[in-house]
Amino acid sequence: MLRHVSISRSSSGLVCRTYGPLRSYHDESFGFRKPRTFTHADYSERQLRNHVENAPLLQYVEAFRTFGHAAAKIDPLELLRRERVPALDPARYDLTDPSKEYNVNGIIWTKPVGSNEEQDEWWTLSKITQHLHATYVGGLAYEFNHSSSHTEALWFAHYLESRKRGGDRCELPPERKKRIHDLISRSESFDHFMQAKFPNLKRYGLEGGESLLPALDTLFSVAAQAGIRNIVLGSAHRGRLNVLTELLGYSHTALFHKIKGNCEFPADLGVSGDAVSHLVASPHLSYEGSPGPIKVSFLPNPSHLEAVNPVALGKTRAKQYSLLKTSPDDCKLGDKVMCVQLHGDASFAGQGIVMEGLGLSNLPHYTTGGTVHIVVNIGYTTPAAGARSSLYSSDVGKMINAPVLHVNGDHPEDVAQAIEAAFAYRNYFRKDVIVDLIVYRRWGHNELDEPAFTQPLMYSKIRSRRSVPELYEDRLVADNIMTAGEIVEVRKAHRALLEEKLAAVSSFEPTVPTPNSQWRAMVWPTSGKAKKKPDTGVSEEILRDVGKASVTISSDGFEIHHRLKRHVNARLEKVEAGKGLDWATAEAMAFGSLMLEGYDVRISGQDVGRGTFSQRHAMFVNQQDESVIIPLNAELKCDAKLELANSSLSEFAVMGFEYGISWERPTILPIWEAQFGDFFNGAQVVIDTFISSAETKWLRQSGIVLLLPHGLDGAGPEHSSSRLERMLQLSNDRYSPDQKEPNINMHITFPTTPAQYFHLLRRQMKRNYRKPLIVASPKGLLRLPAATSSLGEMAPNTRFKPVLDDPISDTSKVDRVVLLTGKLYYDLVKERQTRKLSDRVALVRLEELSPFPFDELQATLKRYTKAREIVWVQEEPRNQGAFTHVGPRVNNLLAQKLKTKVRIGYGGREEDAVPATGAGVVYKAQQERVLKSAFEGV
Repeated sequence: MLRHVSISRSSSGLVCRTYGPLRSYHDESFGFRKPRTFTHADYSERQLRNHVENAPLLQYVEAFRTFGHAAAKIDPLELLRRERVPALDPARYDLTDPSKEYNVNGIIWTKPVGSNEEQDEWWTLSKITQHLHATYVGGLAYEFNHSSSHTEALWFAHYLESRKRGGDRCELPPERKKRIHDLISRSESFDHFMQAKFPNLKRYGLEGGESLLPALDTLFSVAAQAGIRNIVLGSAHRGRLNVLTELLGYSHTALFHKIKGNCEFPADLGVSGDAVSHLVASPHLSYEGSPGPIKVSFLPNPSHLEAVNPVALGKTRAKQYSLLKTSPDDCKLGDKVMCVQLHGDASFAGQGIVMEGLGLSNLPHYTTGGTVHIVVNIGYTTPAAGARSSLYSSDVGKMINAPVLHVNGDHPEDVAQAIEAAFAYRNYFRKDVIVDLIVYRRWGHNELDEPAFTQPLMYSKIRSRRSVPELYEDRLVADNIMTAGEIVEVRKAHRALLEEKLAAVSSFEPTVPTPNSQWRAMVWPTSGKAKKKPDTGVSEEILRDVGKASVTISSDGFEIHHRLKRHVNARLEKVEAGKGLDWATAEAMAFGSLMLEGYDVRISGQDVGRGTFSQRHAMFVNQQDESVIIPLNAELKCDAKLELANSSLSEFAVMGFEYGISWERPTILPIWEAQFGDFFNGAQVVIDTFISSAETKWLRQSGIVLLLPHGLDGAGPEHSSSRLERMLQLSNDRYSPDQKEPNINMHITFPTTPAQYFHLLRRQMKRNYRKPLIVASPKGLLRLPAATSSLGEMAPNTRFKPVLDDPISDTSKVDRVVLLTGKLYYDLVKERQTRKLSDRVALVRLEELSPFPFDELQATLKRYTKAREIVWVQEEPRNQGAFTHVGPRVNNLLAQKLKTKVRIGYGGREEDAVPATGAGVVYKAQQERVLKSAFEGV
């Protein structure tokens, strides 16, 4: 494809700051600028004439830009089939005379940006061919012409071709070469030491892929020089220990302490820690020429390959948002913070989270200003032909038109140059870029495997070749950069250091990592300073103001949908009356009151602005031009913001993204809302390996809220259940009231009133520690008149109640206590009235299921000492819902604290393989039996 366009000129050269192409569709974040559009007019008449006169030459040059990678020597093992590429033959374009001279002005970019590009320059065909081969067909290859943006394709061509004038080799300074050698030799020395001292350890070493260290080191260096202050680094386990110790300065002694079976955290914290290959570090690194140190936040990652990717993106976004809020004029999106992700080749092509994460890269509310992806193309047990349906593992990145740089890991200097080019692109366009680092594994998937079982030819080659550091050392000696004696000394000194650090393990005591400044006001949840039951009430005056502000539109000419006018008027009437407040109003009051206290609120998910059930309407869209207003942001006089992030149709990546935000800032309320409760199934990995366990594995607190609409209402097997049983099974809740209360890993709730929901949201922020909150949120209750609250229930000196007792005044007549949770309560109240049993059957709601409210339930049940029965009633099948969690705990409470022989019974659906039937007649009959079970026999 011919590119009849040019790139912009700037006196500051290629490092000029242009932000685009990023769209700003109702995105309340900062730093977006429209990209420039380029046309034929950007060429001079002389250059256009030259294009016409030398069209075959232009086609020849374009062929290298497009197909040069197919002939490049990018595979260190030479297993990739590099066939002849006919498009690179000049004769194909009738270019046959090597000595013939051509005017390359505007065809090959021979001069840096900012120089005089009007001057003609004549090269022979031989020189042109040499130049194109040196640029595009070596140990470093490029794919960028697939981009839909002519600007980006021309930028790459200009950047690459102007750096290699006439095929000259780009030499690195001697000190850079020594730095590269130091890193790769220490990496190999580290792996050899680990193999000798800990031969049975699965360490997922970097032998064969040592070039990853100079790749990261180069990236950190050029980023620091460009003003980046924070790097958020996400990675799986391959090479993690090498990066930690040899680049990020993680203590070797701490590592050896962990390998010997000890916990990485102090024992008195009572946490489990994690595997050796999941350790983390957050150092400040200094590089020559940078205005200051750069902080690298290396995130923990579970053994789930690519799971950390969206978490890294969310944390990056949160860091940037803080900077952009405080100094929007001095800091644009991506200026100070950058996300870097390390991938494996098989997982990059095979894990859906990679595609989901890439899909977020340029979306409002989710873009981070460009991520640098490094695919550590190290080969997996499955051959490439069985691992992906494309030539390169990086091909999935083309879904967002990301440029790809393929580089042979045997040549660490080429790797450094690839990284420099990738960062230059990212910093210019603020978009994702991929570096495909093609290396190999000297051993199997781990050091205890025998890879030759399945890949005998590959490993025959690997075992007969010298290592990457050894090959590079030969070159350094040949170029007189280092002597053989100096090389030996580097390895010898590093080995001595490792021996010294191993000997120090016996006296090593782990410490608690120092939190960043934003988390220093938070306490450990089990400390004596933890405020577990803060007052979450707010003055009625403030609540009225917030309620009115949530539907106020001050902008002239802003026309909302005619049906929303009823929504606005109804809210204003109820707020003024102070009663009949529905869920959406209580939620708006929680959001607005927190914003007035300095907390940002972010709610993310599909259709969250209006709400899946058209209940929220926290944003209004002008019916004339589709402009958007968020009334709470426009009307409340505060610096905090409500961010409504209508997400792509993703659960895994978006939930992980919000979780990453929760890691960075305790002063933001991050909420992920599912369209229906069961939609979290696609993000179960995030719940299992991050939300439920990060605190005990990594000491990472999180205040994330999951809103999972739940309730059987005839919708069928899906769209009914948020799978409470799964959440409760993940809870580390105590089993008995006699047990010591644990450091609960997350709160699981099923509130039945808007006021309860209001207090839950505010409790998330008002405690001086953070815990994940799972809310089985309502569907049918959103507009149910019986499920409303008053301002008095949210006023000062009020708070969330884990148990809601029945307002029966005379409990002596109560024969049966029905325990339940959720929306079933309102159906049972109606059924009880129909049966005229209001004084015989008490309905007690458990609003919080984990931590189990032993004390509150004990105090409630003491009122019903004459009751003969206690029954748990639920809509869900017996093997689902909360019964398996609640039943044994209630029985332990009855036996140990209330000293009664009464035991809990069950009322509800029988066991089933699905949450609900898809047949309406069957559903109705089942529901009638559920209601009947609560009262029959009384």
